Amino acid sequence: MARADKATAVAELKNEFEGSSAAVLTEYRGLTVAQLKQLRVALGENAKFAVAKNTLTKIAANEAGVTGLDDLLVGPTAVAFVKGDVVEAAKGLRDFAKANPLLVIKGGVLDGKTLDATEITKLADLESREVLLAKLAGALKAKQSAAAAMFAALPTQMAQLADALRAKRAEAGE
Repeated sequence: MARADKATAVAELKNEFEGSSAAVLTEYRGLTVAQLKQLRVALGENAKFAVAKNTLTKIAANEAGVTGLDDLLVGPTAVAFVKGDVVEAAKGLRDFAKANPLLVIKGGVLDGKTLDATEITKLADLESREVLLAKLAGALKAKQSAAAAMFAALPTQMAQLADALRAKRAEAGE
């Protein structure tokens, strides 16, 4: 690879690291081109799966301010750059790795924090962002409904108490 090509590759990788919310490193040894294409489809539109040389990836990561990946960059390595929902991409990688044991998740980085393979698997076990937001909205709505019911009950109870007092006075006066 010529020096200019290497500089271009490093610049592209650096841009990917800087523009991504997460990056997951995998070993793809033994996977066919067709399987890699299936993996790219499984990752969805929010992730880009790129095969790159380890030395160029190290340089690009360091230039982008991403640290802690040096130990993971051993052997044939491909990087999944995630720009959208990290959980969705982690699920795609995990599910593909289950179906194709030749894909090995090495680790990655999420918002500047280095993750190992088990942490990425834990990420994949989370529910999607939309489901978590829906659960939060439901919980907030339930609390508001309970508060509204309590506030509505106070005037009703006061009216019942006043009516009971009026009835008692009416009986006592008769």
